[in-house]
Amino acid sequence: MSTITAAFPRGTVLGYPRIGRRRELKRAVESRWAGRTDAVDLEVAAGTLRRDTVRRLVELGLDPEDGSVPGSFSYYDQVLDVVALLGAVPARFRDLLDADDGSLDLDGYFTVARGRGEDAPLEMTKWFDTNYHYLVPEISETTPVSFADHRVVREYAEAKEAGVTTRPVLVGPVTFLALSKAADDAGEGFHPLDRLDDVVAAYAELLRALGAVGVPWVQLDEPALVTDSLDVAPEVLDEAVTRAYRALASDLAPASEDDDLDTVPERPRILLAAPYGDLRAGATDRLALLAGTDVDAVAVDLVKGAAPAGPVPGLETKTLVAGVVDGHNVWRADLDAKLETLESLRALGPVAVGTSTSLLHVPHDADDEAWEGPAAERAGRTPRLRRWLAFADQKVGEVTTLARGLAEGRDDVAGELDEARDALADRAAAAGVVVPAVRERLAELADGDFVRGAHDERVNAQRARLALPPLPTTTIGSFPQTPEIRTARAAWAKGELDDAAYTAAMRAEVERVVRLQEELGLDVLVHGEPERNDMVQYFAELLDGFATTALGWVQSYGSRCVRPPILWGDVQRPEPMTIAWSGYAASLTDKPVKGMLTGPVTILAWSFVRDDQPLAATANQVALALRDEVADLEAAGVAVVQVDEPALRELLPLRRDDQEEYLRWSVASFRLATAGAAPATQVHTHLCYSEFGEVVGAIDGLDADVTSLEAARSRMEIVPELADAGYARGIGPGVYDIHSPRVPSADEVTELLRLAVKSIDPSLVWVNPDCGLKTRRYAEVEPALAHLVAAAREVRATL
Repeated sequence: MSTITAAFPRGTVLGYPRIGRRRELKRAVESRWAGRTDAVDLEVAAGTLRRDTVRRLVELGLDPEDGSVPGSFSYYDQVLDVVALLGAVPARFRDLLDADDGSLDLDGYFTVARGRGEDAPLEMTKWFDTNYHYLVPEISETTPVSFADHRVVREYAEAKEAGVTTRPVLVGPVTFLALSKAADDAGEGFHPLDRLDDVVAAYAELLRALGAVGVPWVQLDEPALVTDSLDVAPEVLDEAVTRAYRALASDLAPASEDDDLDTVPERPRILLAAPYGDLRAGATDRLALLAGTDVDAVAVDLVKGAAPAGPVPGLETKTLVAGVVDGHNVWRADLDAKLETLESLRALGPVAVGTSTSLLHVPHDADDEAWEGPAAERAGRTPRLRRWLAFADQKVGEVTTLARGLAEGRDDVAGELDEARDALADRAAAAGVVVPAVRERLAELADGDFVRGAHDERVNAQRARLALPPLPTTTIGSFPQTPEIRTARAAWAKGELDDAAYTAAMRAEVERVVRLQEELGLDVLVHGEPERNDMVQYFAELLDGFATTALGWVQSYGSRCVRPPILWGDVQRPEPMTIAWSGYAASLTDKPVKGMLTGPVTILAWSFVRDDQPLAATANQVALALRDEVADLEAAGVAVVQVDEPALRELLPLRRDDQEEYLRWSVASFRLATAGAAPATQVHTHLCYSEFGEVVGAIDGLDADVTSLEAARSRMEIVPELADAGYARGIGPGVYDIHSPRVPSADEVTELLRLAVKSIDPSLVWVNPDCGLKTRRYAEVEPALAHLVAAAREVRATL
């Protein structure tokens, strides 16, 4: 059986935002969850969004007939999509599978993602070095694996009916299994990759089905190939890739022994994409490995990865999709330099133009924003800044421009090259990009600015000041953002509510939250953050060097969307940012109240950061602004300051050789922000939804007095690792998973807490949720926190 004959498009993108230009998918999904609509309504809304997306990509210049338009839609998560494709759900959700074909309907799909009753959802963690969260599959020897879900085929036919030939996009079989965890019922020594042959067989059936409807190209994403940080030996991963793509890219066998070879449909050509890093780094040259397979095209990340320095055997017979346009940041491309790279690659074989990653990580369209007017001015958005930016739609334009320039010559795109060149020069010369006072303060830093006093001295001073019981209880910071809060904040932002009325509304909410925490019996309180739209955007709006967007939404996980600020210039703090709120909360109670700040690494990770200087320098600029804020909080009498770094693990380089330097400067920036605190001021930090084992040393190196982190979904997996590492500071492993609507029972929380105190000295353990409560409802939060306090008291009584 041969493949479908089709040359690879001369330009494409590896994926496109799927939430909708106005978050249509979020609203449709959450309406279904709330029971306001049914599954049919959701499918109709999603179908409309998919058709609008492919038509928009054609309008932007992608060819409607050659497979250059990616079919990268997902209702929730691309890894969960493969779980549904295979019917590979954990045992606790097997009753959701159709008895006849093993498929999962939409409601079942969301149940696996969000949990039900006592059945916990799939664990969630970071997608490589991004702020996107994926759901971790659970695989064992008995997990069902088959071609169970034909959604990919249906969506291709839907686009075809609308006049567009799409390229289906899926997570590849090797990455799917490499990112999975062994299910609870797995035997000793089992690894999910042990099921590779079963998964590849299901993918082969999918390829047959796609071939039967005439799909010219399919994209299989294998980002596991750009990292050596997974729990898989490099040689095992290499063998898995070779075996998988020998089976998938070579002539497929008939679906069964009874099939006639002549009747088996041709398979689509395979684009194997390796985004987020360099295929050529480390001991193994995986570009050469892939070039030696029978895949038809290979997409490489040439933003974070390096272009091949010379010929790669086997690559000359494939299309190299050169990912020169950054899919992970919003800065306009240097088209001259990108075109030069592309021209040099033609010596290696056929070349097409692509993005480095899916455009999932950037907003839809810079032209959706208002760049003039009072609201834009307050947000730091200017027409000048607009010239420097490229969101998803503009990046599609960059791809098509480069593809045309590569095919037709530079003269054909001379106008676009000139415009890009002028914008880059304007950005470099703009006021605020370099602020001499900021640079001078950084240059004057000494070693002592990064070091606090002795830990034992701090512990004694804080115990005397705070007088907390064993297993003290607290929350991470935010409380539910009610419709009333959001309405008041929006009215104030539009000028429809004056400052006095806004302050009164927020103060009333702060007092309500403080009284609720007192009633629940929490030991260390928070002000609830009603004034904050987002933990990074709030600070970006108050610091020089940032701009924020009104419509620049990016998917973080599921239906959760954020608007990353744009960090374009040198950072400094014009005035205090949090004193009015934390100080007011502290005046309402005799209990300690935490001042709440977002750490420098997280502000970088959850912003679109300038790319014209090292990240370490930018992090230290932010750290100095936060250091000034910590000093002001102390002066206001705040005894506990939390500096959240949930993204510490997120920015960890994917290659181990690069990690030491990253951990050095990221830890140093946190210490720069906090080292000025007095011994009696207790410094907390918070980390969430990552594999923490790789950064245990860095967690200790932060020198925070207390660290809270995600642990509920993983059932305290991190706690023994901390104990084995000799961790001897305060630790708050989360006992309440706030990313699910489930309310954990008091017994469930008690069990998790007992697991924690088994491994860690109980005198070090704090009791808290996994993360902030902003996205939850009070109907969930109040009973969950009551159970948390009850569990703490029960275990406390046994110490």
